[in-house]
Amino acid sequence: MIAILDYGVGNLFSLKSSLTFLGVKAVVTNDERVVRESGKLILPGVGAFADAAKKLSASGLAGVITEEAGRGKPLLGICLGMQLLFEKSYEYGEHEGLGLIQGVVKPIAPVIGEGLKVPHIGWNALHFPMGRSKSRLYRYVREGDCMYFVHSFAAMDCEESITAKTEYGAWLTASVEQGNVFGTQFHPEKSGEAGLSVLQAFCEL
Repeated sequence: MIAILDYGVGNLFSLKSSLTFLGVKAVVTNDERVVRESGKLILPGVGAFADAAKKLSASGLAGVITEEAGRGKPLLGICLGMQLLFEKSYEYGEHEGLGLIQGVVKPIAPVIGEGLKVPHIGWNALHFPMGRSKSRLYRYVREGDCMYFVHSFAAMDCEESITAKTEYGAWLTASVEQGNVFGTQFHPEKSGEAGLSVLQAFCEL
C-alpha cells in the first residue's frame, strides 16, 4: 500500500485517482501508524514552501517521513513536495527543509532571463544527464517525453542527484533521486500517459 501524505497541502484527489487507475492500493492519510505500515510514501504539495513546511511539522509527519526514508522506504516528493526534500528554500526568506537531499530551492526568475513568464506553467520535455544510468522512475519514459510543470522555484546546487532537467530559458531541475528518495518538479498525475508511467515505475520499486 502507498500512503499519500495529507498535511493540508497538495492535490490529493487527482493523485489518488491516478493510482487507483493504475490498480494500486493507496490511502490519503496523516495517521502515523498507517504511514509506518505503508510500503511506499508520496509527499505531494502546492503553494508556498514556508507554509507547507510549517504544516508538515505541525502534523507530526516530518519526523516520521525522515525516519521511514532513513529505513529505506521509497519516498516520492511531487512539485512542492520535492522541494521540501531539500535542505533549505529561499522562497521569500530562508526556510529549512527535510534535508533528505543535498541542495537548495531558489527562484527561477534570475536564471531564466527576461521575456519568460513566472510561474513556469506548461508542458516541457525531459532531458536525461549524459553518462548516467536512467532513473528507475523513468524505466517507461523516453528522452524528450513531456511533463506538466507549475512552479516559480527550482532545486539548485544538487547536480549529483539530478535525474532529468527541462529547458525554460535555462536548464532547470526536473527530477532528483538519492537512494530511495525521489522527487519530481513536474506533476506526474497531470502529465498524461507519460506521467502515469512514472507513477507506475515508482509503484514497482
